[in-house]
Amino acid sequence: MKVAIIKYNGGNISSVMHALDRLGAEYVLTDDRTLLENADKVIFPGVGEAAATMSHLREKGLDEVIRRLTRPVLGICLGQQLMCSSSEEGDTDCLGIFDVPVKRFQPSALLEKVPHMGWNEITECRGSLFSGIGDNPYVYFVHSYYVPVCPWTAAVTGYIQPFSSALHKDNFYATQFHPEKSGPVGAAILSNFLKL
Repeated sequence: MKVAIIKYNGGNISSVMHALDRLGAEYVLTDDRTLLENADKVIFPGVGEAAATMSHLREKGLDEVIRRLTRPVLGICLGQQLMCSSSEEGDTDCLGIFDVPVKRFQPSALLEKVPHMGWNEITECRGSLFSGIGDNPYVYFVHSYYVPVCPWTAAVTGYIQPFSSALHKDNFYATQFHPEKSGPVGAAILSNFLKL
């Protein structure tokens, strides 16, 4: 199985690589269009800023490559947000795979801190990505922007308001949380993705 991790100007790629190493998966880190198009699975990880990242993807032609992929694709954190239609971060037009805008958290109380950072539970999990992980597991988040609950929501988390902690549409899967930093639950989710 050929797994490709999209190489771009985002952070946290090394954590994803280490997680795949622990699972014994073979992978390549690449921005080569042909390698991405021919991979069996593609992972689109990320920590970064939406506008700068979309600009980089467009310069490299990776935006069109990602949209055209027909094999399973997993977006993580910023990767999930960039799969949406737009983001309030930098008033950015994104990839439009999921027709839903990304919003900035608006805390209404002093105890509601932004970014949302740390362990939180995911509920209403559906789809093969969450096979065998149990009810309402805890996973690790670091984000200031969120995807509202929408028709493609595959898991929900409550922080300030309910939001999409995972999305799924056709061959595109995405998580707002970091499975690579979420212990055994995250490892199971990554393993499920590799088995799709």
